[in-house]
Formats: sequence, structure tokens, C-alpha cells
Amino acid sequence: MAEIIQKDGIWVFDGDALRLTPGRDRNVGTLRRALGELVVPLDALAGVSFEQGRRAGRLRLRLRDGSDPLLHAAGGRLAEIHDPYRLTVEPDRYGVAEYFTDEVRDALHLARVPGTPVSEYLLPGPPLPLSVSAGDGTASFDGERVRLEWNWKTEDAKAAAGPRTLDLADILGVEWQPSAGLENGHLRFRVRGAPARTRAKYDPNAVELWGFKRDPLMALVAAAVQARLPHPSAAAVADVPRQAQAPGADHDALLRRLRELGELHRAGVLTDEEFTTAKQAVLREL
Repeated sequence: MAEIIQKDGIWVFDGDALRLTPGRDRNVGTLRRALGELVVPLDALAGVSFEQGRRAGRLRLRLRDGSDPLLHAAGGRLAEIHDPYRLTVEPDRYGVAEYFTDEVRDALHLARVPGTPVSEYLLPGPPLPLSVSAGDGTASFDGERVRLEWNWKTEDAKAAAGPRTLDLADILGVEWQPSAGLENGHLRFRVRGAPARTRAKYDPNAVELWGFKRDPLMALVAAAVQARLPHPSAAAVADVPRQAQAPGADHDALLRRLRELGELHRAGVLTDEEFTTAKQAVLREL
């Protein structure tokens, strides 16, 4: 067993899984605190690295694409302070961090864990029920339905429509976008039969985020819903025409499919993650 204890958190590796517990240091982000302890199976790992620094080092885990619904929902937009797969290491523990890294790497090598994407989630997502208040509303999820409720800061027409209840079966996708600069963020649900996108401020299926402390917690709601939607790789394969899935599929048909995917992405129907996954499925056939 390998273990490293820091103010930033405690990581323990028993050969089969890593147990990541956030610390109580003030530099530990709200999202990491809310997530609590994470258990990451060895099969979900693509790699581990340790980087030394003058004042502190960084231990980082790299997960296999598609293994964690939180990383998929966040789309690479989590700030370091909220990243559960990063640990700040004090200089006097550099030797321990290097030993920890070697132990995990050796286990990955012996178990022959591939670094390739996976076709199902290997982590369960945040526990339920879950409710987060931020921006112009509150988003709650019980595993079957999402409920959106508005506050006094909500745009008038959006608030006048009252709370929204979305059945999981009607949700096609979910995205979390943090605010950046002068651009507000959002937690948005793509719902079957909903009209074309509008700004989150006016969208009854979205919570608008303004860059405050609790905004990152909305990523937990996104992850909890994402964990219960079809895995992106399964959705991508289902979205590829039958001839593209069969051996010797028509080359022209595959090229047309790539163009269609590009058009859907530019139109905003497919998110960046969905577009990349679907494109890779077609390219494999090419």
C-alpha cells in the first residue's frame, strides 16, 4: 500500500483502487469538499504524474476518457482548485510522492490497463439526492427528475413560468459552463422537444451563473445527471448509420456523416465532447 498525507488531501493506493480524500486546507475548493472521498478503480486510470516545483509539487491522475461523468460534464473546464485528481505536495514529501507515483505506474503496467477510452462509466458520479443553489436558481436531482426553481434574481418572464420539472427520459444532454471574463456561465439541460437555444438568462431549462463561489457545485448536478444518461460512446455508435457500423461500409457515406456531424456541431446541437466522440467513431470505420 502507498499513502501520501498532505494539507491538500490524503491519497491511498491499495493496488486495486485509489482513495482520494480532500483536506481541510483553505485552498481546497468547494467542489472537492462537496465531493468528499472518491474511490477510483485502477481500470479507470490512464496515467499518473508528479511535477516538482520550487514552493510545491503536483501529483496528478489522468483518467481514461469516458470513465468519469464529472470530467465529461465539466469538459476540461474545472479550475485546479476544484480538480479532485490533483494534489499539492509540500517539498519535504517529494520522495513520498515519487514512491507513490512509481507504485501506481507499476500496478498499471502489471495489470496491463490500456490508456484507451472506455465505453461505460467506471465511477458512479456524485451521490443522490443532490440540490445546489447558485446564480439565478436552484437545481435538484433525485435520480429520476431534475427540478429547477428560481429566485428573486431570475429574469421576470423566466420566473413567471414557475419551477420546472424535467424527467430524465426527456433529457438529451447536460452541460456546465463556468463564467469566464464578462461571459456568464450556465447549467443547461438539452430537453426533447425544446425550442432552439437562447441565452441562459431567458432559457427555462438553464440556470445562469455569474462567477460566484457556489457556481462550481452546479458541475456536480451536471455529473449526476450525466452518469444516468447513455454513455457518450454508446450514443455516438447509435448515431452512426448502419452502413457505417458494418465492415466495408461505404466510404462516401462515412464522409457525408462526418460533414453532418460538423454541421450539427457548428449549429450547437452537439457539444464539443459529443462531436469529438461521434467523429472518432466514424473515423475508426474509415
